[in-house]
Amino acid sequence: MKIKEINKYSEKIVETMAEGLIVVSPEGKVLAVNASFEKMTGFQADDIIGESCTMLDCTVCPKNTGNNRGSWCTLFEMEKIERKRCSLKKKDGSHISVMKNATIIKNSKGQPTGALEVITDISEFDLLDQRVDMLSKKLSEDGDFFDIIGKSESIKKVFDLMSKAAQSDAPIIILGESGTGKELIAQAIHKLGRRKEKPYVQLNCAALNESLLESELFGHVKGAFTGAIRTRIGRFEAAKGGDIFLDEIGDAPLSIQLKLLRVLEENKIERVGEHESIDVDVRLITATNKNLKTQIENGVFREDFFYRINVIPIDIPPLRDRREDIPLLVNYFIKRLKTRTGKKINGLHASVLNLFMQYSWPGNIRELKNALEYAFVLTEKGLIEMNHLPKFEDTPVIPSSYERMVVNSDDPPKKVELILALQEANGNQSQAAKILGVNRGTIWNRMKKYGVDMERLIRS
Repeated sequence: MKIKEINKYSEKIVETMAEGLIVVSPEGKVLAVNASFEKMTGFQADDIIGESCTMLDCTVCPKNTGNNRGSWCTLFEMEKIERKRCSLKKKDGSHISVMKNATIIKNSKGQPTGALEVITDISEFDLLDQRVDMLSKKLSEDGDFFDIIGKSESIKKVFDLMSKAAQSDAPIIILGESGTGKELIAQAIHKLGRRKEKPYVQLNCAALNESLLESELFGHVKGAFTGAIRTRIGRFEAAKGGDIFLDEIGDAPLSIQLKLLRVLEENKIERVGEHESIDVDVRLITATNKNLKTQIENGVFREDFFYRINVIPIDIPPLRDRREDIPLLVNYFIKRLKTRTGKKINGLHASVLNLFMQYSWPGNIRELKNALEYAFVLTEKGLIEMNHLPKFEDTPVIPSSYERMVVNSDDPPKKVELILALQEANGNQSQAAKILGVNRGTIWNRMKKYGVDMERLIRS
């Protein structure tokens, strides 16, 4: 194909290419852009042609200042930029992550007549990097706890409230002691909600100091502080259209609370080092194990912020208030630990279950999980005995009525429910039937099916 024929198709090629293209004059004026550039940045050709390209605020094209070399941009000295990761400012004030290739165009005399830049949108890869980072941290901390386990009335009420709250865009706050599973509740709300196809982003407010927390939440521009070598989007931008979960919100500094209050009121953020507002569309979920009203009285939590995040409160009961869920949780953890370790451990000795059922569990589900992991290290096979357990904070008094109860990791949930109901009813089958919401005949049939021996179960 001859040059003239190639030129005939060049305009069509430029307009259909997936990469953004921009041509800049030696004076820094935009001469041309293609359709992909318009789509990426929001700038139409009429908006930007003839304007200075510095309005794009590219992070790898610093201007020359204080020299007499004539060129306004270092690109004209380097003559080429290859595969440089940077960000460009869009028409709406937000930034887009791109990969840039640029080269100087010269005439037949070797004089520069402009610069040709090709940009590839990599913002999705940027978001994936952050997601992978967050997921890696999560898996390293509690990667073997993916479900919320329980059938007690108190946890059923939580499930019901979660399902209803998930359908709203109103702020949700999850309240509960440490170790009750607030993070799992937040994840479940996201999966149940209308935003489930959009990102779920989380951050622990107690894990970072004030300046780092602000940067993580809202992002920063290049040069905003020492170490800010490139513009970076924050968690709010990463959660675009989805949910953001801020754990330990009670530990957020007052200055951060004020900025979050603005986000809730105006749906806008500002990156650190920048004064232009960026629109955000996220649903805020927070969690804390602290008494925020006491925090307000002590002057470390803003009252106006409290009322903005306390729209839909969800209280998670501590494990000591849902003891009937302990055998289900034990079974769940033992099965997962058996799979992980390959050990043939079948369950708990009666004395261990007695202890578990009476212990106050100040560390809640996390403490129970840790106790079983400790026991799996010391136990080789069979049942977990008392001498396999870590030291507990208090020694409970164990009623003799629990002496014969043993939970096996292979026991079906209905058998566990039956044993618990009979224990609570002190062997009275009619009362056990009322507890389970079934008739007395069902209790008798289940006892026969699962081989539950009343004489062994209850000490006379």
